[in-house]
Amino acid sequence: MKWLMLGLTLLLPVTAMAEVKHLARFQYNNQISYGEIQGEFIQPLSGDLFTQLTTTGKKIALNDVDLILPTDAQKVFAVGMNFDSHLSSPSNAPPPMFLKLPTSLIPSGQVIQIPADATNVHFEGELVLIIGKKTKRISESEAESAIFAVTVGNDLTERNWQSSDLQWMRSKASDGFGPISPIMAIGVDFNNVLLTTKLNGQIVQQENTKYMIHKPAKVISYLSQYYTLLPGDLIFMGTPGRTKALKNGDKVSVTIEQVGTVENEIRY
Repeated sequence: MKWLMLGLTLLLPVTAMAEVKHLARFQYNNQISYGEIQGEFIQPLSGDLFTQLTTTGKKIALNDVDLILPTDAQKVFAVGMNFDSHLSSPSNAPPPMFLKLPTSLIPSGQVIQIPADATNVHFEGELVLIIGKKTKRISESEAESAIFAVTVGNDLTERNWQSSDLQWMRSKASDGFGPISPIMAIGVDFNNVLLTTKLNGQIVQQENTKYMIHKPAKVISYLSQYYTLLPGDLIFMGTPGRTKALKNGDKVSVTIEQVGTVENEIRY
């Protein structure tokens, strides 16, 4: 997947440039590295992504590298019913959670091959949190310190399976059902950014993350009471608005301002 898949103009905001940084994981000359996106180039970085990175070597043209999944997530959590415009849950109750599998993740630009017996797959554009440190039993007031960065995801869902199966595992975690941007945005006010989903170029979802019922701090604190969150783990934060079934050849893009875009084509 080359850089041209991602639409550079969507990744770099017009304002707040000094505060927001964009990192990506990439493959170049058979080596996997992290780098900071600087215009049409990526500056390679060395060291540990979550503790200390330093620049190394020369900048590389983005068109010459393959951008890949941002982390090797061990766990992928997701919040359901987190916008009134989609499906709501009580704000004074625990956030409704489910799991996606790391093998469901697929990078932007890659074609998604839908299972042969899936007939009702819907898009769900979402903000995705990237955990940056080992976290256990953290308070809500401290929880945002566990967030390293945010990215953009599409929580594909097979609605028939969702209603018929014992759990949502097949409907939410089949291979390719977790498209995600390789871009990690640091310094974004993720509690107040606009999310836009387009289907074949037409807007089908658009809402600000400030309308999330269960905020990132609440979700992280809740999860940490039961699970040890590790660097690189991901949390999909729920989708707004209406969704619809996808057809063969459909292209779905999800964009979050100041963060990035994930775009994939659907194949049956």
